[in-house]
Amino acid sequence: MHKGRLEAFSDGVIAIIITIMVLEMKVPHGTDFAALGPIIPVFLSYVLSFLYVGIYWNNHHHLLQAAKHVTGAVLWANLHLLFWLSLFPFVTGWMGENHFAPWPVVTYGIVLIMAAVAYYILVRTLLAGHGPDSTLAQALGSDFKGRISVVLYAAGIGLAFVNSWLGIALYACVALVWLCPDSRIEKKLTD
Repeated sequence: MHKGRLEAFSDGVIAIIITIMVLEMKVPHGTDFAALGPIIPVFLSYVLSFLYVGIYWNNHHHLLQAAKHVTGAVLWANLHLLFWLSLFPFVTGWMGENHFAPWPVVTYGIVLIMAAVAYYILVRTLLAGHGPDSTLAQALGSDFKGRISVVLYAAGIGLAFVNSWLGIALYACVALVWLCPDSRIEKKLTD
């Protein structure tokens, strides 16, 4: 099966996710900079989520560039990933509107960890259809960044119960680790 429809559909869903997130930010009624104060938490949660959605979009793009074809299982694995990404606007808004209270931060972390697991499943499903000697398999290697991300998300969820800012700090650290696109695939495709 050709991968073009999967890429186009995924790009469309991700664009809608970003649009919904920005529309959740309400315009303040005041005209001075003090009027922006109450929406700073909403803006900060938006920035973090925008980075995450961008990171997923970028790595999804690289992943599919290395893939030669997709199967029905890959389509379902991709939908699974898009499901978790589609929850970003909700948890982003809940976290920002409640000024990073513990339960919204924990829930945000749960969505992050589930999106990471869904991405891992998508990668493994693609690898199953391409084989261990494929360019994709060689490019992905051991996926240390993916594994450490899940550990940091879990730690962030636990720490959010103690201090929600510690959880946010770990979530932000994971985003920083992934901010540069995963170069393994890009290097392998240009070899």
